[in-house]
Amino acid sequence: MEQHLGTATCHMTARVSTRAGLISPLPAEFLYQAGDPYAVQLSLGPSTGSARVWTFARDLLAEGVERPAGAGDVRVAPRCRHHPYSLRIVLTNRDGTALIELPAEKVAGFLRQAFSLVPPGTESRHLNIDGTITALMGRSR
Repeated sequence: MEQHLGTATCHMTARVSTRAGLISPLPAEFLYQAGDPYAVQLSLGPSTGSARVWTFARDLLAEGVERPAGAGDVRVAPRCRHHPYSLRIVLTNRDGTALIELPAEKVAGFLRQAFSLVPPGTESRHLNIDGTITALMGRSR
């Protein structure tokens, strides 16, 4: 796990299962940036090439460590009896559904880093509203 200037990252190996029954290990990386305080990114696949990036709520990931959470394209569930050391994330898009199993302790460590950068309830203090509006309007500062 790394933490640099408002950024936390965590590299790990994910086990990915699809409805077709394929199970394969893939490199995975979580990224949290204080400038986007409500979101985490999960990158699946090689760092060089066509990695898939999913962005979802930091609070969804944190809740999913404790109990099943999410109702849309991203759902997170804690350890189960059969895999007590893994966190399960179900990702759904128009191409299908995948079950991602990640080491629960690494995810918990990543969340501790993210919450140390931006404690819960202080996210709004870290937003750059003026910069976002400028970017949306296509103007440079």
